[in-house]
Amino acid sequence: MLMFAAALTVGTPMPKIEGENLSGQKAVLPDVAKGKVTLVAMGFSYESRRSVEAWTKRFRGDFGQNPDIAFFEVPMISGMARLAKLFIESGMRRGTAKEDHDKVITVYGGSADWKDRLAVADTDLAYLLLLDREGRVRWRHAGVFDEKVWPELKDATSITLQAGK
Repeated sequence: MLMFAAALTVGTPMPKIEGENLSGQKAVLPDVAKGKVTLVAMGFSYESRRSVEAWTKRFRGDFGQNPDIAFFEVPMISGMARLAKLFIESGMRRGTAKEDHDKVITVYGGSADWKDRLAVADTDLAYLLLLDREGRVRWRHAGVFDEKVWPELKDATSITLQAGK
């Protein structure tokens, strides 16, 4: 019997996802984000990194100084690419500022379940989840960075931040 992951909708808790950050430490979301309003930007292909990085760069620009807010980039690596783990992570470390190594959590395996949860139609897009302080999804989106969508994320972040006080 095939089991499919339940769709992740606004108001539901984010299921745990375990990986390793670029500092070499085990990291489990949403646990590492507990107590903070958090943007999780997931990518399912090498090409998706552009969208993921564009969203997190803008998010950091507006919210990066707020200690009650966090963000994580989550590359989802599957298939034969797992065999190139050392090469992949070395490249990511070189391309990521050292102070952000804890904010990049690489996940090897389990991407099929997450593709189901997020209804991934195009692996080259960023899949975004905004979590409240308890790890519940408060906003979600899939796409390249878009100035027309940015105000939605910005407003959702501000509202979620205020609701948790």
